Amino acid sequence: MAVLVINSGSSSIKYQLVEPEAGDVLASGLVERIGEAEGRITHSDRVGESESTEPIADHRAGLQLAFDMFSRDGAALAEFGVSAVGHRVVHGGKVFSKPTLVTDDVITEVDKLSSLAPLHNPPNLLGIEVARALLPDVPHVAVFDTAFFRTLPRAANTYAIDAKLAEEHGVQRYGFHGTSHHYVSEQVAEFLGRPLSDVNQIILHLGNGASASAVQGGVAIDTSMGLTPLEGLVMGTRSGDIDPGILLHLRRSAGMTVGDLDELLNRRSGLRGLCGVNDFRELSELVSAGDQSATLAYEVYVHRLRKYVGAYMVALGRLDVITFTAGVGENAPHVRADALADLEELGIVVDPESNQRRDKGPRIISAPDSKVTVLVVPTNEELAIARAAAALANDL
Repeated sequence: MAVLVINSGSSSIKYQLVEPEAGDVLASGLVERIGEAEGRITHSDRVGESESTEPIADHRAGLQLAFDMFSRDGAALAEFGVSAVGHRVVHGGKVFSKPTLVTDDVITEVDKLSSLAPLHNPPNLLGIEVARALLPDVPHVAVFDTAFFRTLPRAANTYAIDAKLAEEHGVQRYGFHGTSHHYVSEQVAEFLGRPLSDVNQIILHLGNGASASAVQGGVAIDTSMGLTPLEGLVMGTRSGDIDPGILLHLRRSAGMTVGDLDELLNRRSGLRGLCGVNDFRELSELVSAGDQSATLAYEVYVHRLRKYVGAYMVALGRLDVITFTAGVGENAPHVRADALADLEELGIVVDPESNQRRDKGPRIISAPDSKVTVLVVPTNEELAIARAAAALANDL
C-alpha cells in the first residue's frame, strides 16, 4: 500500500508516492509554472525519469498530468494500491491540532483560515479539491504545519497587544514547519537511542524558509515563526524579526500600501533584500568573492541564528541536543560552524572534521568533549505526512 503526498503551491504541485512503513519513495514529481504560457513537469519512478514541457492551464490540469505520467512512464497510479492521500496544509489556526480527515466541513474551516495564510492555504485547498475529484474513493488527510506547536505555553504564544482584539482576530503565535520539527525531534531520539521524553533539543530548520524550535521531552515549548511564517530567523526572501514601527514609518514616509509592505516583507527582504540573491549557494559564492553586501547578509543571518540558539537554551533550562536540518542546515557546514562558534563555555563544541562530512543520514558533528550533542538530521516532511495519513486511514 502507498500514500500519495501532495504539496500544492500557488503555481506548482509537488508530489510523492510513498510506502509509509519502510519510507520508500515509489515515485515523485514536480508540476510547475501552472497558468503560464509554458508549464513543466518532471516525474521520476521505478522506470526512470521523464520531463514534459507543455501549457498547464490550472491545478486540475496539472494534477491530471501528474497522474498521467504514471501510466506514460511506469505502472498506472492505481496499480500501486493507493490507500490514502496526504495533503500539506500550512495553517490550521486554533481549529486543527492533528492530522484530519478531509470533509466538506474541513474544507470550509481551512478556507476561513486563509486570511492568516493568504499565500499558502488557498493553493493548499485547491490541491485538495482537485485531488478529491480525481481520487474520490480513497481517504484524503490534511496535515497541518501549525499542529505541532499547539502545545506552546500561553506565555510563548501570546502577543502583548490588546487582548480582546487579538482574540477576535486570532492573533497569536502558531508556528510553522511543524511537520518537519516533529519528525526531526523523533528522529533525534531514535538516532541517539534515548526516550523522546528524556531529550531537550533545539531544532534549526534552515531552508529558503527558516525556523527554530525548542522541544522539551518531545513537546514544543517555543518556536520562531509566529502568526505567519514571516517572524523569526532571516530567510531567503523574508525578513524575519523586524520592528513593527518600520512598517508604520514606511507607510507614512514612503506611502507604501498594505500590498506593498506584504510584497516587501515576503519577497524582497531576507537575503535577497540585503544582497540580491536568496539561493545560499549563490550567496556563498559571492561571500567567497569578497562581495560586501553578501558578506553583510551572511553575518546578519548568522547573528539572528545565534540569538535564537541562546534564547532557547534559556527556555529549555537543560539542553541536550542542537540539530540542523533542511537544505541549508544539512548542506552548509560553514553555517553550522559559524552559528555555534566560540560557545565552548556553554558546552557546545563542533568538530571541524565531522562537520565537513557529506554523509546523507543522521550524523554527529560535535566534538567528543562537547556536553551538548550537535547533529545533522535530514528532514522528510513527505514521509511524515504519509505516515500520518496512513495511520488515520487505517483507523477508519
